[in-house]
Amino acid sequence: MPTDEQLAFDLLGRTDHGRVASSMRALPFLAVARHVVADGTLLLRMHRGYGYHQACVGGVVAYGADNLDAASARDGRWTVQLIGLCTAVEPSTAALELFGPPPRFADGEPFDPVYLRIEPRVTKIHRFGPARTRPLQRLG
Repeated sequence: MPTDEQLAFDLLGRTDHGRVASSMRALPFLAVARHVVADGTLLLRMHRGYGYHQACVGGVVAYGADNLDAASARDGRWTVQLIGLCTAVEPSTAALELFGPPPRFADGEPFDPVYLRIEPRVTKIHRFGPARTRPLQRLG
């Protein structure tokens, strides 16, 4: 039977992006990141130009990803949250290939990748059964 961490990595392998949560100058923030599961750990790629990686490295961060907005979730919806120590890394060639090419720009500036690793200490997975399909509902 797989552990929660193994199951979380399996689910994370089904999506490309998530959000890392940390604090910067005592204020919380969320930042989007590209992730891959490689070498038994979670690797992130972020844009260095934002400076968010500086607040993450050496600290405890939370990382979350899900398939809640997936057009088709035959097996139901899920969310994964990992909490652990974040470090800066130079990924292996194989890990870089998993990431694929980086975007050319971030907010109009050339994308400058920085890579981080999260060593999970806490892993949470939540699953929601298949839901009936219905149109988006909005007020007004």
